[in-house]
Amino acid sequence: MKYITKNLRTCKLHIIKTKKFKTITVRINFRSPIVKNEITMRNILAEMFTQSSKNYKTKRDLTIKAQDLYSVGVNTSTNRLGNYTNLNFFLNVLNDKYTEKDNFIEAFNFFTDIIFNPDVEDNKFNKERLDIVKDLCRKTLLSIKEDPASYSVLRMYESIDSNSPISYRMVGYLNDLDKINESNLYDYYLKVLNNDLVDIFVIGDVKEAEIIKLVKDKIKFKTLKKERVPYILKEVKPRTRLLKVTESIVNNQSNLVIGCRINNISEYERNYVLTLFNVIFGGSPDSKLFKEVREKNSLCYTIRSVPNKFDNLLVIRAGIDKENYNKTVTLIDKILTSMKKGKFTDSDINIAKEYYKTALDDILEDENRIIDDYFMSEIISTDNIDEKRKNINKVTKSEIVKVAKKIKMDTIYLLEGDINEKN
Repeated sequence: MKYITKNLRTCKLHIIKTKKFKTITVRINFRSPIVKNEITMRNILAEMFTQSSKNYKTKRDLTIKAQDLYSVGVNTSTNRLGNYTNLNFFLNVLNDKYTEKDNFIEAFNFFTDIIFNPDVEDNKFNKERLDIVKDLCRKTLLSIKEDPASYSVLRMYESIDSNSPISYRMVGYLNDLDKINESNLYDYYLKVLNNDLVDIFVIGDVKEAEIIKLVKDKIKFKTLKKERVPYILKEVKPRTRLLKVTESIVNNQSNLVIGCRINNISEYERNYVLTLFNVIFGGSPDSKLFKEVREKNSLCYTIRSVPNKFDNLLVIRAGIDKENYNKTVTLIDKILTSMKKGKFTDSDINIAKEYYKTALDDILEDENRIIDDYFMSEIISTDNIDEKRKNINKVTKSEIVKVAKKIKMDTIYLLEGDINEKN
């Protein structure tokens, strides 16, 4: 695999040359400091590109053209990473050797035409298409509680810090949805083009010169941009007194979410030591939480911990019966305390290191995960995969204990099911 970057002044091109895959994947990433009242607008904008464009007036027209290009895949998404929000465009197309000459070029032209030649007249997006997208978004927002596991995480984030990007609902907000119209959506589209940082990733068996020419011919921005705020959120000291929040929902199962603050952590600790701590603590089927809380004490249906490195948080999630709430929280706290005291073995560390290396191997089997890995290197200077393999072996028990001591429970959120049904 060969990695090439080209600074095109108004955007940055990343070419990952590999013969491992039969397809070529292109991702165009627009990123900007997150603004709460723009989240819904950004989501709507992302969906508009899947409905129509200037040259393909309906979703059916887009689908027919995609099929003509040997089932080319075009998708969009939005997400948050720390202080930034991303608007992503994806293209996935078979290499020409499996289709026909210049199919990739035609697919790339189709892809960029959707993004840069939208369905706009008189500086307004198509109202009919916008109404369809807004209706779909409204249904999503009104059904947010129908996924209790996701809703409980969202509510924990809102509880831990209501003024931070941590708390922003990336699905959007109903009151902002009602303010969106054809004109202000087009104004926002222009704002994205003129202000967002742009990275273009291409991975596959491609020719560097051909890709550079395609990008220069089809993707043109007029303004230079630079990073305005850091990606990783500022550290926040945990509460001196644990915050406990309970909400009820009609459900057989209760959802427990614990937000833990992480403070005074170095980049090495963030990227390696914290990762190993989490695998041992609650991030794998061999973890302490899984074995002790679920298997040994049967206090939960599911349990897992996930570090949110951009937000300086560790989030613990569990599906429980509500009467097991106190016992579960007490045992989780006990296990966290035991990690701080070094009550884990060298065998636990070695298993965690192998788990981590297997995860690195899995990255190399998926184009989008490879792009994610290089993107992280671009925005927060993480190491490449080979360096990660070397550095993970350096992590010691004392370093893991040191990181464990920097983790403290801050907020406990319980979405309490008011129908109790044991197995």
